[in-house]
Amino acid sequence: MAGSKIKSWEVSDKFWEKVRPLIPKPKRDEEKTYRRRRGAGRKPMDSRKVFCAIMFVLRTGIQWKALPKEFGSSSSVHAYFRKWVEAGFFLKLWRKGLAEYDEMEGIAWRWQSIDGSMGKAPLARESVGPNPTDRGKNGDQEARPRGRAWCPAVACRDGREPAGRDAGGGGPCGAGEEAARADHAEPVR
Repeated sequence: MAGSKIKSWEVSDKFWEKVRPLIPKPKRDEEKTYRRRRGAGRKPMDSRKVFCAIMFVLRTGIQWKALPKEFGSSSSVHAYFRKWVEAGFFLKLWRKGLAEYDEMEGIAWRWQSIDGSMGKAPLARESVGPNPTDRGKNGDQEARPRGRAWCPAVACRDGREPAGRDAGGGGPCGAGEEAARADHAEPVR
């Protein structure tokens, strides 16, 4: 890899040499009874391969299940990730990187600030389209076609039949289009 550009999720040999001593060693709980003897069963995944897979997920933002097969089983990689988080591996790695950066560049420890914001991406709507949960709602309800008022498609709650339902009323509202027009009619003066 000498001379070639490395991708942001790839782990260089130089970086791996700094990471390797921090990786937690698997421990066998002596109080637990195991069915298999020591050394039996599936062999553990290579730590470097697991670390590269975790870096790939963290740098690209993909879901664990979408991890390419070249990194191994996504569920195994995620299990290692959970174990390493619990063991404090990533905190140790962050602290070591911070200390190294402090030696190289210097960190103004007395003056630190954090800034952030959350908002919608300005061009997101153009690239992905309208939100599927909006369903065309624009805030103002438009008038129904032919001037009909809205009416429910169910009978009255108390179980009685609405007036005019079967008598050409046009639906459960009862009075049909005549009533709808009367609702929209101008008041008599």
